Amino acid sequence: MRIQISSGQGPAECELAAELFYRQLQKEIGDIRMVQCVRGSKAKGFSSVIFETEEDMSSLEGSILWVCKSPYRPKHKRKNWYIDVSILENMPKLTQELKLRFETFRSGGKGGQNVNKVETGVRVIHIPTGISVVSTEARSQHMNKKLAVNRLCDILAERNMESGRKEKELAWLEHNRLERGNPVRIYEGGNFVRRDR
Repeated sequence: MRIQISSGQGPAECELAAELFYRQLQKEIGDIRMVQCVRGSKAKGFSSVIFETEEDMSSLEGSILWVCKSPYRPKHKRKNWYIDVSILENMPKLTQELKLRFETFRSGGKGGQNVNKVETGVRVIHIPTGISVVSTEARSQHMNKKLAVNRLCDILAERNMESGRKEKELAWLEHNRLERGNPVRIYEGGNFVRRDR
């Protein structure tokens, strides 16, 4: 499961709350792996942090409230700071594991004496995805095999990059979705102590 904690467009206090909540989850769950983070405007705090865990965290999706006087602006009247917890959809990654099937066939065109006599054309099929690539331009089966595998690797890399871009777009949309009010959890004070509802 991939989760994002975000301060939204909130001030430095919300960024601090995002980091404190992440540290709290590390204590509660233990088995969480940070995927990426965007540091906040102050030395402490996250504008956004994305992590992965095997635990079911769906009950935490929504807003988290931290009730505390501002540690940065002592005379500030506001003491309710909100952050957002979102479960991100995992975009499928195309496996780079090359489970391939090769097919050979007779190819026309260049090839000298081998034209239409020897199977020099090669089709390579990536079994997990069904993506196939053909190469017929070289005179030998060995060279066509190399060319086809290289093209297939390029296609798989491009599709993985596209998947990564979509993942980042979804994370950015979630980052800006913070709703204030109706929190799923409330924490209080500088020690970030959880309050029972």
